[in-house]
Amino acid sequence: MKSEEKQIHKCSVCESEVTEQGERKSHHDDKTIKELVTRMNRIEGQIRGIKGMIERHVYCDDILNQISSAQSALDGASRLLLEKHMKTCVKERLQGDDDQVVDEVLKTIFRMIR
Repeated sequence: MKSEEKQIHKCSVCESEVTEQGERKSHHDDKTIKELVTRMNRIEGQIRGIKGMIERHVYCDDILNQISSAQSALDGASRLLLEKHMKTCVKERLQGDDDQVVDEVLKTIFRMIR
């Protein structure tokens, strides 16, 4: 095997892919991936726009409103990903008697709501 290639294994509990380096992989459908990538592209454009506003010395309040908008867009993407995660990855791991996933998800949710 070439050094650049990563060997991928299936997790015995949730069937998600795990690389040799221990990186877990999601198994979302193409529609979900496309929706998340579209949202991220839009947010990336918003961030570039904010940067440009700062460089052009746009009024602070206008910049702050755009930052708030970008944060809301990120929150929306997070909620979508959390929903999909709960309905697929978490559900499957719970069905496989992996209760540790509950602590993992709670930790993530608590980090999100700070």
